[in-house]
Formats: sequence, structure tokens, C-alpha cells
Amino acid sequence: MAPALVDYAAAEKELYEFDGLKIGVKGLVDAGVTHIPRFFIHPPECRANHSSTPQNSGADGFEIPVIDLEGFNENDDRRVKMVNAMRYACATWGFFQIVNHGVPVAVMEEMVESIRRFHEQPQEAKMEWYSRDFSRKVNYYSSGDIKGRAKPVPAEWKDTLSCRAADDQWDFDALPELCRHEMKEYMKNMIDLQEKLSELMSEALGLSKDHLSSTGYLKSIKLSGHYYPVCPEPDLTLDTIKHSDPSLLTLVLQDKGNGLQVLHNDQWVDIPAVDGAFVANIGDFMQLLSNDKFMSVEHRVLATPLGRPRISAVSFFLPCAKDRIKPCGPIKELLSDNSPPIYRITSYEEFMSHYRVVGQIGGRALPHFKL
Repeated sequence: MAPALVDYAAAEKELYEFDGLKIGVKGLVDAGVTHIPRFFIHPPECRANHSSTPQNSGADGFEIPVIDLEGFNENDDRRVKMVNAMRYACATWGFFQIVNHGVPVAVMEEMVESIRRFHEQPQEAKMEWYSRDFSRKVNYYSSGDIKGRAKPVPAEWKDTLSCRAADDQWDFDALPELCRHEMKEYMKNMIDLQEKLSELMSEALGLSKDHLSSTGYLKSIKLSGHYYPVCPEPDLTLDTIKHSDPSLLTLVLQDKGNGLQVLHNDQWVDIPAVDGAFVANIGDFMQLLSNDKFMSVEHRVLATPLGRPRISAVSFFLPCAKDRIKPCGPIKELLSDNSPPIYRITSYEEFMSHYRVVGQIGGRALPHFKL
């Protein structure tokens, strides 16, 4: 029998009560639940098997672009191909895989396992980290960002360990000891990879290769270690709702589990887990800065039906702390009489204030800033 439609306003109280337990989604699974609480049940039109847009996969004709960084600094012809591939991927898909990026496979695998260790440690050991005070350097929380939303919406079937730098300076001693070493090594590699991608994206926009790095637009990194437990009723919920990212660029390290999908040409396309690869996607603020030359697209994560819990490490590249209140708009070098500005002058702080209201319920923040 299909579940009745959920009154999310009424279920909101139950969601907050669950959040107060600080046990996370994994705590529910460990307790042996066979039916998910009603605040996790998504409307039929949003679920994987009742989507208003058909699902698709690479095997049916769609495959996201792959950018090969082998020989990044060695050959001019190879560099031109990389820039062209980046331009195509960012303009037409907003999503792409990155291979031969220089991050050691061992560092990637150890990062995934460290996230697993944190989430699978005894519940009482994790509870000290549980908080929705996002001024903290480290937060462990469940079910997505449930506060400050424009309206009640269903919760997401996931737990998250979120880490950030204070004023762009990482205090690695503040990280949980179970994953401190692995996160430190991983972040060093993310900073190196960000520099490569920043150069390619700058050149893909027709700018000097140091343009984005010199502005500080991608200098800050927020890291989220997501844990998606196996769900007893995966057809009723989602690990992550349809959304776009507020960042400039997002890099995703997936384990071997699938479930990530991108909305391309009104069809959901599977993003397969590829050994040794990162998934990258353009964020909303990069679309604004590029004046729609790069596109931010919606994506989601399906609930895990069988096997092991799914793990991902997500790096969000953001403006550096001192520049988040600075007025900015479409990059002036990209504007002309034939390409006037599409978006008004704003700041990243203002943009995020609006995103927290609409983006967390599956809405788009960008239209609010159009001229």
C-alpha cells in the first residue's frame, strides 16, 4: 500500500525531535527500523521511480565529459585540448569527470575509509561533534540543513561530517582524531588540484590563467564527508534532494557506490563511480561570475537500496573569507555590447543568505539576482 501524502508542517516537529536525539540516520538503521519516519518520505513526483523527468544513463546515449589532466604542464597541444574540454564541459553540462589529476589513489581511498570510520564509530563517541552551529570548525549532523528554510520539506537520508577553515586557515588539530591525518593529506591535494582547475577554467573563459586565482574566488574550501546508510524503503526517500550548489566549483570523491544523478536536457543521467576519478560540477556563483558562460545544473542522490552504505567526500570551493562581503558581479572582461551583464552586483554573503532560504528546499537562487 502506498503511503499517504505527508503533512510536512506537522512532521517538522518530529524531525526536530529526531535531530535532538543526535543519533543520525545511521542510528535509526542500527535500531533496526523497517519503515522510515514520515519526515523522510518525499512527494511522489520527486522520487526516483516517479520522477517528472525520465531517468537516463550513459548506456542510453548520455555520458558526462571526461577531462584528462595527464601532462598538465608538459605540452601546449595537450593544454589546448584540456582548455577546450573544460569549456565544453562547463558550458554544456556543468558536470564532468577528472582523471589523471595527480591525487594519489591511496590518499583518495584513505579519505573515504576515514569518513566511514567516523560515522561507524560508537554513537556516544560521535555525539560530542553533533551540532548545527555552523560557526564551528567541525560539525556532525543529519538529514541536511533543516533550519532557516522557506518552508518545511522532507529530510534527506544521510549523515554528514562537515569541516571548514577559519579565515581560510586550516586548524587540523580541531578535526576528529579518527580522520585527522587522512583529511590533512587530502586537503593538501585538494589545494593543488584547485590551482590546476582554476587555471583551466580561467583559460576556458578566455581570461589569463591566473585570473580566478588572483581574485581569491576559489581559495576557501569547505569539506563534507557524507554517509548514506542503506535505506529500508529507498523508493520513498532521497539521499539528497534535487539542488544546485552555491559554490564556484564542487569536487566529489565517490566510493564504489552509485546514486549520483545530474539533470541534463530534462533527463536524469547517472554519474557512475569511476575508480581514481573525481566528479566536478560548476556552482551557482560561478555561473553568475561567468555571466552564464558556465552553467550550474541541478543534481540529486538516490537512496541506497542494498549492500554497503555509500560514502562521498565533497569539496566546495568558495571565495576567501575577506572577499565574501565584497561587491561583485559578472567578470567585466566577459562583458560587451553583445554580451551585457545578466546578473546584478551582489556579494557572496548576500547570495548565500538567499540560497539558505530557497536552495535548501530545492529552489534556485540565481533568478533572484538577474537584472
